[in-house]
Amino acid sequence: MKRLLYIIVLFAFMFSSAKSEEIVLSGTFQGDNLFVKNPFAPSGVGFCVYEVAVNGLTSTDEINSSAFEVDLSVYGFKLGQALTVTIKFKEGCQPIVLNPEVLNARATFEVTHLAVEGNKVKWSTVKEAGSIPFIVEQYRWNKWIEVGQVNGVGVGQESAYEAMVRFHSGENKFRIKQTDYRGKPRYSKEVRYESAKPEVTFSPNRVEDMLHFSAPTMYEIYDEYGGIIFKGFGQSVKVSGLKKGKYYLNMDNKLAVFNKK
Repeated sequence: MKRLLYIIVLFAFMFSSAKSEEIVLSGTFQGDNLFVKNPFAPSGVGFCVYEVAVNGLTSTDEINSSAFEVDLSVYGFKLGQALTVTIKFKEGCQPIVLNPEVLNARATFEVTHLAVEGNKVKWSTVKEAGSIPFIVEQYRWNKWIEVGQVNGVGVGQESAYEAMVRFHSGENKFRIKQTDYRGKPRYSKEVRYESAKPEVTFSPNRVEDMLHFSAPTMYEIYDEYGGIIFKGFGQSVKVSGLKKGKYYLNMDNKLAVFNKK
């Protein structure tokens, strides 16, 4: 009896002393499954991974093989729904998740409404598959520039957004953009708005200290090599620290040149 009790205590001690590690992957459901490379355990008996859980629920997938698939489709997730996968493994070995990027949110939105209302751009989307920032871009100075950012809700049903913008004189063009982990941007169509604001002028052409605008405006100042010096919004900008020479000025909706004395 004493010998049996000793064996039981020893077994419990060994079990409690066994060490394990885990990999935790958090992301969103994008319709794809995870694939795991699973080496042998250091003891040579069995495999490295001994448990996989998805949002706290133990997976029933067959994991006793050199490679296995974590089937995420069986949990009834909606696209873009948050999830956490926990892979527990024995000490002294290291499983490899071959495609962890499939849990990253993707830019899949579709715009159902896009308009300029007051001093805001407003839009509605469907079919988002994860929270990614929406970038509001405005076409100025022969290029698209970022003028606003709003975090996406990341759900499939319709979501509404808005961002304040500044208009330049004449026709204004705006669009919405998302860029996901793949680095490929997804754009909305353009929306146009005709502003009644008068054109902005600047003075003087040969400046020593301050460059003045006829009205507050967004601006960019570049040197002759194309390097940006200043950018901002206002009715004047101090340029006394610039070296003498020619500089390029983006303001309102036009490009200009001035000389620093």
